[in-house]
Parts: sequence; structure tokens; C-alpha cells
Amino acid sequence: MVLENAPTNVRGELTRWMLELHAGVFVGNISAAVRDALWQIVCGKLRGGAGMMVHNGANEQGFKILICGNTSRTLEDFDGLLLITLEPKFS
Repeated sequence: MVLENAPTNVRGELTRWMLELHAGVFVGNISAAVRDALWQIVCGKLRGGAGMMVHNGANEQGFKILICGNTSRTLEDFDGLLLITLEPKFS
């Protein structure tokens, strides 16, 4: 799970279940029920931040991606292939 501009209490909640490898980057081996519950907590408490979760999935890529909040990234489905697109930044 990756968080951007998330409140510290959200990061603290995740550190109970996962390791924070870098600021806002969390990794862990948790059950699907815990994963889904944590994702609901994260999405409900972002307050202007953004979150992205990648977990194993039964598809061609072998993983699923979920995004919530205000992010410049958009998840696009190209015939079952999930890709992330970035909004262009203009000066």
C-alpha cells in the first residue's frame, strides 16, 4: 500500500499490521479480510490525500490495483490489463 499526503493516524494504523519501508510505503503478509478492512479505514480517513493498494489476484497479471483519494494517477483497464496513467503536468 502506498499513501500520499495521508494523516499520521492513518499511517499509524497501518504500522500495526505492516512494515513501513519508506515514508508512506507499506508492505505485509495479511489476510484478505484484514487487507479489505484496512483499505476501508484508509479510504475513509485520507482527508485530501491518496492511497494505492496492490495485492495478489486471480488474473493474467497476478495482482489487482485499487486507488482512492486525490492522485494524479488513474487506473485504466485495457482488455483486462491494468495500467496506470499519469495526468500531464503543465507549467
